[in-house]
Amino acid sequence: MPMAAPKRELFKAADVCEVVQVQPYVLRSWEAEFPSIGQVPRGGGPRVYRRSDIELVLRIKQLILDEGLTLSGARRRLEQEDGPAPAASVLVEEVVGDRVRDSLRSVRSGLQSILELLGNDGEHQPELRLVAPAAPKKQVAPKKQAAPKKQAAPKKQAAPKKKAAPKPKSRK
Repeated sequence: MPMAAPKRELFKAADVCEVVQVQPYVLRSWEAEFPSIGQVPRGGGPRVYRRSDIELVLRIKQLILDEGLTLSGARRRLEQEDGPAPAASVLVEEVVGDRVRDSLRSVRSGLQSILELLGNDGEHQPELRLVAPAAPKKQVAPKKQAAPKKQAAPKKQAAPKKKAAPKPKSRK
């Protein structure tokens, strides 16, 4: 099904709604019935959609509006149709870049080195020995000796307060 969408990899929900010409609440309800539509980014945030997601939404719209199927009927029809979606058949080599490929080669090389070290079975003394950590011994904390109690100093009794002498009454 041809699609008049911009030439880019990821789309926002508003872009999908514009291309497919459905309201956002319709797209959200379809996401509930078809969890494969869209993906939530790792760091959180709003869903993003691939071109294959837009094509799936267009197909769902056709099944519901043109053929009169319900959401569950459209889901069953899509399950009966061709096996995996075209996006699933994309090779990993086409998706990842050279930098990722080099990183994967480096990791593979490191893992193979570790495997060789572990697989020698004592033929050669390896430079690195992997040893499981010993179980920590329970350390009994020494009991603290109570400091000798100091005797409280005797309390001083306050001297009784003197009453102020009454003021002489002034005569007028």
